Amino acid sequence: MRLTLIRRPLAAVAIMTLAGLVSAQAAAPPPQPADGPGGVGDRKMTITKRLLGRGTASSFAFYTAGAAPEAGRPVAIFLHGWGVVNPQSYGAWIDHLARQGWLVLFPRFQEVNRTRPADAPGIAETLVKAALADLSADGEAKPDLGRVAMIGHLAGAPLAMDLAADAKTHGLPTPKLIFAVTPGGIASGPKSRGITLGELSGIDPATLIVTMVGDKDTRAADLAAKRLLREASAVPLDRKLFVRALSDDHGFPALTATLAAPAGLDTAYDGGAIKPGPEPKDAAKDAPKPPPFRWSADMALSGEQQTLVSQVNLARVDALDYLGFWKTFDLAAAAAFAGSDASALKNNPRLADMERWSDGWPVKRLAVETPRPAPAVQAGSPPATTRKR
Repeated sequence: MRLTLIRRPLAAVAIMTLAGLVSAQAAAPPPQPADGPGGVGDRKMTITKRLLGRGTASSFAFYTAGAAPEAGRPVAIFLHGWGVVNPQSYGAWIDHLARQGWLVLFPRFQEVNRTRPADAPGIAETLVKAALADLSADGEAKPDLGRVAMIGHLAGAPLAMDLAADAKTHGLPTPKLIFAVTPGGIASGPKSRGITLGELSGIDPATLIVTMVGDKDTRAADLAAKRLLREASAVPLDRKLFVRALSDDHGFPALTATLAAPAGLDTAYDGGAIKPGPEPKDAAKDAPKPPPFRWSADMALSGEQQTLVSQVNLARVDALDYLGFWKTFDLAAAAAFAGSDASALKNNPRLADMERWSDGWPVKRLAVETPRPAPAVQAGSPPATTRKR
């Protein structure tokens, strides 16, 4: 009996030692490049962090301190996943963008458990317009409305498509790029939970649209990504791209391309620590009262949504971020602003390359596809109906 009791802790020690040796000997993932697409950038720069607006209906703005370039800063409108309202969950990506020269807007279009998905597009639209108006006279922010990109994660992806479709008619800047990452949260019907897609044929034909998913939890994200590409019918196929990040467990830690993979925690971007500036002297003293609050079931996060939000809020940065999602966006934005099409982006050898593990073995490359044409409607078939919000 005593021998058995002794063997158990010894076995545990042996297992832990072996695990430590395996992790120590395993190949390490490739490091983040010092500069360029997906790169670290200048770590000496100070990032300005501003809260625009009051209460929960507010936006965050991030950009490097100091005078903006003469041409202004390109604008990245970052639309968060449903329930992921604190910018720190995407802080690593936001930090990368700011150090690459972007003005990053993070409209907090949802008050968790108090906002209906159907109201999110209108709230986001109002917040973006107000934030751009606030920043227009700021010599350090200086948004360049001719260079605008939208990034949407999960429910933020269909939301980005809705905003882009309504941009011209609702007074928003027309984005040159929509980057829809692991899209989801799309309502399946008028009474179902989720973001209702509007008429996406209103998206400007010159827009470059890139959807990107991972190879884990793929079915829903694949269907959503391909639907977004298909319903943006005015945008030609040569301005659309479908990209898939592949998981790779060759080394340690393994790279796992899940729905939460695009997020990366950085507590330096905790929204709770960013305070609003002083009220302007000419601010209206008697602000209009909001309509009375009425609760509905679709405001509450489902159990599945709560699990996903927890995963997003705990996500850590790895090579899938800086060599996958960040680099793809950087290259896509450069192509979009230069007027290039998706074919030129697809043929860029840097796009799919994920570099190598420390032992020289290549990390699994991104899979890059041009979407297929939508099937022609057969004679006698009823026309497809579209839902408008």
